[in-house]
Amino acid sequence: MQGNLVKSILSLPRTSALRSTVRTFASSATRWQAVPTEKPVLMKEFKIYRWNPDEPEKKPTLQKYTIDLNQTGPMILDALIKIKNEMDPTLTFRRSCREGICGSCAMNIDGQNTLACLCRIDRNTGKDSKIYPLPHMYIVKDLVPDLTLFYKQYKSIKPYLQSDNPPEKGEFLQSPEDRKKLDGLYECILCACCSTSCPSYWWNQDEYLGPATLMQAYRWIADSRDGYGAQRKEQLQNEMSMYRCHTIFNCSRTCPKGLNPAAAIAKIKLELAAD
Repeated sequence: MQGNLVKSILSLPRTSALRSTVRTFASSATRWQAVPTEKPVLMKEFKIYRWNPDEPEKKPTLQKYTIDLNQTGPMILDALIKIKNEMDPTLTFRRSCREGICGSCAMNIDGQNTLACLCRIDRNTGKDSKIYPLPHMYIVKDLVPDLTLFYKQYKSIKPYLQSDNPPEKGEFLQSPEDRKKLDGLYECILCACCSTSCPSYWWNQDEYLGPATLMQAYRWIADSRDGYGAQRKEQLQNEMSMYRCHTIFNCSRTCPKGLNPAAAIAKIKLELAAD
């Protein structure tokens, strides 16, 4: 903007007074420009779980990486991407949206299951950050857990609308009150942070469905448009599918979306007891 103004002034007939005005204007604009300052170096150590299936004889290790926090973004995922891009391309982890929507980058960071894209880096350089894959899961490589069973369990609850009486025209209608019952349930992104923080799921995941799947089961039980609520509850009426929950609330404490799987499980228990 200022450059264009100077050019337009210079195109006018040259007089000594005009030339003096242009020099004053140009030098003043330069004088008041902000001077960029370099940020100080802020080195922090990250200890990251490493395991390569191509080298099964080697035990898992924690590998150390040190990076300048002022040369990366504020989130743990930013640090992981910097390490992979600039220091160690063999580091393996999942990530996609970087907005806390897809759930791909779920991992255990400094002792808590969360999403790397939503977890801010602790800028205390005197304390290292430890990053592990989700606990008590088979590992594909490094920070990538095998979620095959987790998704199989989710599929088992038939997570879709079932009805033998679809509307003749248009869509299923639902009152605002009934719609409100689904708040805090449908927002689940299936990151598995809650299920992998549950001791009951650690020891019984071959039969216990876990907090994430059970919350989604209740999401469809609570949906007024679904016509298979009785069948859905019957599927859970056994000793292992749901009743392994001991209500210790690890799932609710660790959920990166602020949801409450323990409350959903408690509501299922109430409905089964009332039947």
